[in-house]
Amino acid sequence: MDEATPGKLDELASRAGEWLAATATPRRHTAAVVADRFDRMAWRDTYDQAAALQDLAEELNERHPYATDLLTDAFLTAYKAGPRLREPAEMAPSRLVNHQVIAALLESSDFADLHRETVGDPYAAAMAVLAQAGELRRILDGSLAAREQAGRAEKAQREAEGAATAVSEEHQRAADEAAEDGTVPAPAADTVQQAIRTAEAAAQQAAQDATRALAVAVPGVRATARNAVAKAAAAAREEAALMRTWGVGPGELERMPFDQRARLAERLRTSRLAQWAELIGRFRQMADGERARKVENATGELVGVTLGDDLSRVIPSELANLGLPGLRAVFAARYAAGELMLYDSQGEQATGLGAIIACVDTSHSMYEAGPGGITREAWAKACALALLDQARHAGRDFVGILFSAADKLQVFRFPADRPAGLARTLDFAETFLGGGTSYQRPLTAASEVLEEEFNDAARSRGDIVMLTDDDCGVTEEWMLGWNEAKRRLGFRVFGVAIGTPRIAEEGSVLAALCDNLRSVEDLTDVHCAADLFRVI
Repeated sequence: MDEATPGKLDELASRAGEWLAATATPRRHTAAVVADRFDRMAWRDTYDQAAALQDLAEELNERHPYATDLLTDAFLTAYKAGPRLREPAEMAPSRLVNHQVIAALLESSDFADLHRETVGDPYAAAMAVLAQAGELRRILDGSLAAREQAGRAEKAQREAEGAATAVSEEHQRAADEAAEDGTVPAPAADTVQQAIRTAEAAAQQAAQDATRALAVAVPGVRATARNAVAKAAAAAREEAALMRTWGVGPGELERMPFDQRARLAERLRTSRLAQWAELIGRFRQMADGERARKVENATGELVGVTLGDDLSRVIPSELANLGLPGLRAVFAARYAAGELMLYDSQGEQATGLGAIIACVDTSHSMYEAGPGGITREAWAKACALALLDQARHAGRDFVGILFSAADKLQVFRFPADRPAGLARTLDFAETFLGGGTSYQRPLTAASEVLEEEFNDAARSRGDIVMLTDDDCGVTEEWMLGWNEAKRRLGFRVFGVAIGTPRIAEEGSVLAALCDNLRSVEDLTDVHCAADLFRVI
C-alpha cells in the first residue's frame, strides 16, 4: 500500500468535483409513459373510483413489485392522445420490465383500433386495462429473470449512489481537518482517494448491471401483448356498440359517474338485453331509413271519383270547362261550393297526433325462439323500442304496455317533453310478466291513456300497435265500448302476429280489432314492419 502523504485541499476538491460531475447519474423515471399533471390527475381520479382497478393492483403487487406503475402506464397509453414512451436508458432499472410491456402494447397491430375507442375517455381506458389483466398477469409471471437482473441493477445503482455520497462526505471531513494553508492531513487525503476509487468501482458495476438489465427480454412479451390489445379492442368496440344500440351518446357517457357507467355496461353485457342488441340496432336502422322516406299527406290508390275543392285532384273533364269562356263561371261556382269532381284515393291515414302506444305480449309463449334463435319477445321489444324512437322524433308521447293474463299489466310512460331515461327504457325492455294472454286489459289501458290525453291536451288520432303471438276472446259488451272509443278519439290500431300467422287470418279477434294487420314468421326480418314507420 502506498504511504499516506498530505495533500492540498483545492487539489482534493478538484478531483472529487471532477469525478462527481463525470459520474453524476441522471434522474431515473418510474413511469414509462411521459405524462403531465393533468394525465396523472385523470389516472388518480379513475383509480379512486374503480374498485376493480384497485383489486387488480393489490393482487398483482403481492407477487410483482411496481405493478401499480405498470397499470398506470397501461392506462395512460390508452387515454393520452399521443402516448410517448421514454427511452429505456431513462428508466429506473426496477421499471424496465414495465417499459418492455408498454412498448409491446404500443407496437401491437390492434393498438390503433383500441386507441380510437379509449382516447380521452378515462372510463374506457380503465376498462381497457382491466380487459388486458389476464395477459398482463402472464407477462409478469414470466418476467422472473428480467426482474432479477433489474433488481441487481437497481441494487448496484443504489450502491454507486451511496459511494458517491461517501466521496462528498469524506471530502467535507478533509476540508474540516485542513490547515490554514489548505494542507490536508495524510490520513484524511488518503481516505478521500480511497472513497473515489470505491465509488468508481461501484459506478462501473452499476453500469454493467444496467446494460445487462436492458438486454434481458421478457419471454413472449410481444405475442402476449398483441393478444391483450386485441382482446381489449374487441371489448371496447362491443361496449361502444352496445351503448350506441341503446341510444347512449358519448356526451351522456362522459357525464356519467364511473360506477354508474360500469353498472350500465355490465347490465347491457350480461342480461338478456345483450342478446337483442344486434336486432335492436337493425330495427332502429330500418326505422331511420323509413322516416327519411316518409312523405306527409301522400295520396294512396285511386279508387274512383268524389266531390271537393282540391285543385290538385280535379279530373280532366272538369279542367276542360276552364277552356270554354261560357263555362268558367260554372267552374268557379262549383269550386266555391266544393262540388268539383276529383279523383278519390284510398291509402294510409296521415301520421297521427296523439300518443304512440305499444302493447307488448309477455306471456310464456313469447319465449319461443324462431330462426336465428331470436325469440318472439325479442322481436316485439325491438319493434317497440324503435316505436319509442319514432315517437321521440315526432314529438309524440310514447307508452309501453306490457301484458299477459288479465291480472298482469305494467305501463311505462315516456312523455315527449321529458327525456326518455335510459334506466326506464331498460326496465321496459327487460320486464317479462309470464302467464296467459288477455286482449281486453291492455287495450282498455291504451284507450284510457288516449282518452286522458284527449281530455288534458285535446290531442286525438293516437296509434296503438298490438304485438302478440296468441289469440283470445273479447266480450260483446267490451267490443261495443272499444268501437265507440275508436270513433270518439280517432285512433288507429295496428296489429302484428308474431310467429303465429293463424291469429291474423280473416275472422280472427285480432283482425276484428285492427285497422292494419300483418303476420311475421321470419323473426330475423325487420323490414316486414317497415310500413309501420312510414305511417305512424
